[in-house]
Amino acid sequence: MGWDWLGDPGAAWLAAALLLGIAELAVPGVFLVFLALAAAVTAAISYALAPLPLAAQLVCFALWSAVAVVVGRRWYRDYPVGSGDTRLNDRAARLVGEVTRLESAIIDGRGRVVVGDGSWPARGPDLPANARVRIVAVRDGVVSVEEA
Repeated sequence: MGWDWLGDPGAAWLAAALLLGIAELAVPGVFLVFLALAAAVTAAISYALAPLPLAAQLVCFALWSAVAVVVGRRWYRDYPVGSGDTRLNDRAARLVGEVTRLESAIIDGRGRVVVGDGSWPARGPDLPANARVRIVAVRDGVVSVEEA
């Protein structure tokens, strides 16, 4: 049994490459693009070596998938994709440097600071309520402040 029911095995592999490429856009991560590349190479080999048996096509796809994944892993290791903002998903780190006001006075080193529409516990020098402060650090959900 072969690809007779599909007509042209090369076209089937090209269709698989296209579908895998489209699926890459829909799912998170970068993996299906390597399988799409392997399917495209298998299509080219199927056209070049027609009539290639189904078993040989599947072995070709498996080998080129492995090669593409190894090359892709090495590429991403050598050229890592970095974020432009290292604090993108770190809400606490994004607070550092922000100037705000004290919700309640800092007495004996403890008080509360207004952050956005909420408030956070604060540590710092004794200051009156509504004093302007700069957030200098965040640790364990407590902001450290200094007078601004």
